[in-house]
Amino acid sequence: MPADTLTIVTARNEAERIGATLAALARSLPGVPVMLADDGSSDATAEIASEAGARVLRGGRAIGKGGAATLAARAALQELGPGSGEEAVVLFCDGDLGDSAARLAALVHAVRAGEADVAVAAFSRRLGGGFGVAVAFARWAIRRRCGLRAAAPISGQRALRADVLNDVLPFAAGFGMELAMTIDAVRAGYRVVEVELDLAHRASGRTPAGFVHRARQLRDFARVYIARR
Repeated sequence: MPADTLTIVTARNEAERIGATLAALARSLPGVPVMLADDGSSDATAEIASEAGARVLRGGRAIGKGGAATLAARAALQELGPGSGEEAVVLFCDGDLGDSAARLAALVHAVRAGEADVAVAAFSRRLGGGFGVAVAFARWAIRRRCGLRAAAPISGQRALRADVLNDVLPFAAGFGMELAMTIDAVRAGYRVVEVELDLAHRASGRTPAGFVHRARQLRDFARVYIARR
């Protein structure tokens, strides 16, 4: 894997899974530097990641996924350096994928092969979740705002060239990050392609906490939709 590849793992309180996620990335993308965008974790997520060799970027408080990922993305672009835009690839990954994170190398390869400017992982299996309202809204919002019909509108697993990353920063706040990234990339003329992968993650079920989480997602999605009229 070329040296101008970098991985950003986003996480909040993923101590149980972050170690396996980072180990899987190390196996499939040997030698690729990893940054952890830690959104104010109160458990050992940051410590475990640091011991695994990741560069940990964290603030003193939780600022939301989009905010934490923006800080890491800007640090990544600075590390890659000027002039690397069309050559360097940045892979984004959620911290709860565990061993299945090894399959994300396919996204990097798709971008490097010129098959996409942004390669997004579509989960081949549905794991948990609610009634699909938030995801359905996200699909509708993307189609309305940029015309793309997305199967995986809010997947956090995506690879993109550094110049594309620069053009879609800063990310939208909170859970609107991926939805806004897709709309902004398509509007800028970039090719967004979905790649079906057999991934697993810590799914939020039909529990009170799960419904609260999805309500927050839907709120952030609506904000992105309104902001991109």
